[in-house]
Amino acid sequence: MAGSKDQDVIELLLEQHEQIRTLIAQVQSATGDRKRERFEDLVRLLAVHETAEEEIVHPTARREIPDGERVVESRLNEESQAKDELAELYDLGVGHPDFDTKFAALADAVAKHASHEESEEFPGLRREISAEDLRKMAGAVRAAEATAPTRPHPSAGESAVVNLLAGPPVAVFDRVRDAVRDWSRSDKSS
Repeated sequence: MAGSKDQDVIELLLEQHEQIRTLIAQVQSATGDRKRERFEDLVRLLAVHETAEEEIVHPTARREIPDGERVVESRLNEESQAKDELAELYDLGVGHPDFDTKFAALADAVAKHASHEESEEFPGLRREISAEDLRKMAGAVRAAEATAPTRPHPSAGESAVVNLLAGPPVAVFDRVRDAVRDWSRSDKSS
């Protein structure tokens, strides 16, 4: 998710959509620890990606693009459903007998969501927002991602205000939990 300083927000999000597609394919083809690791990477990327969109991209699209209210509400509904499904999958774990079937449904929903953003929201932003402001938005998205939770929290909601207030404390908790989990795994392999 590094990207260049010249990258605009749409380029950044399209790059992340490609990373998400790649991780989905890796989860679907992997087994055992590799599958779990790829799934955890996907969960982290989706959580920070969606939080940043909810804080930065969607409010701008809602205000600036034609029919922005309808477009954004549709995306938020998709994101809410995906958060619920992702949280359920996270709780199930990759070894659960229902994981692959439920994951396939999530993968399909995520692909449709990305396609809707790419065909409805992003072109409107490209038309209505200056190139300079799109580059500034990329910086704001990166900053939002740095303080975003690393796993879905469906009960938190999808509003920018909720994310800005609840996101940082939840993110600290998630990141500490991630560090403890990673340390615990590395300690067992030593």
